[in-house]
Amino acid sequence: MRSAQPTQLAHATRPRRLHSMSDDVWTAIRLTLELAALTTLILLIIGTPLAWWLARSQAWWREPVGAIVALPLVLPPTVLGFYLLVALGPAGPGGWVAHLMGSRTLAFTFPGLVIGSVVYSLPFVVQPIRNAFQAIGERPMEVAATLRASPWRAFWTVAVPLATPGFLTATVLGFAHTLGEFGIVLMIGGSIPGTTKVLSIAIYDYVEAMQWREASLLAGGMAAFSFAVILSLSLLEKRLSRLRS
Repeated sequence: MRSAQPTQLAHATRPRRLHSMSDDVWTAIRLTLELAALTTLILLIIGTPLAWWLARSQAWWREPVGAIVALPLVLPPTVLGFYLLVALGPAGPGGWVAHLMGSRTLAFTFPGLVIGSVVYSLPFVVQPIRNAFQAIGERPMEVAATLRASPWRAFWTVAVPLATPGFLTATVLGFAHTLGEFGIVLMIGGSIPGTTKVLSIAIYDYVEAMQWREASLLAGGMAAFSFAVILSLSLLEKRLSRLRS
């Protein structure tokens, strides 16, 4: 009877452990998808006029602004994460905004995670759209002007449709890049279940806990998803090129 008790206890606790692990993973997946979707939407809203200005402006400070936008491509995530942590902390602008919302800081919160993701993924959205706008050239907009189309109408009826491949690339890259973030998320979000613990952090936690099976499953799933994203993007670009030709 004594020897049966540990065995019964192990069987009783095992389903609860697996259930809690499953809940943790699904919560991380939901949080990751919400973060990627919201970040991509904000990036398209911010990045489209910024890309248009960078593609069309003749101002001397256009290239310095473009270099600032591209900084996340070369800055280590820890450096960018450190400055974002300071900015979102109680002593930074984020602390003032959080105080208006009845909180103390935007760091280690989901809104702070969104802000960091927008900053970190900005060049992955702005650059493809900028390249698409530049590829259009001046001729289509000049033709629209001769037809008495306003600049606003010409932008939406001429520039945006012609730049569709750039928007598609920007959307896919922005979404996929946000899914794979780690350094920025760890610096400004930490690992708070249900709040800031996204998939990349969940994999790190499993590795740190030496739970190799769980880490392998999540890592393999993210690798397969990334492959599918890249393949789909290539196929869609070829299809759009054929339709345009």
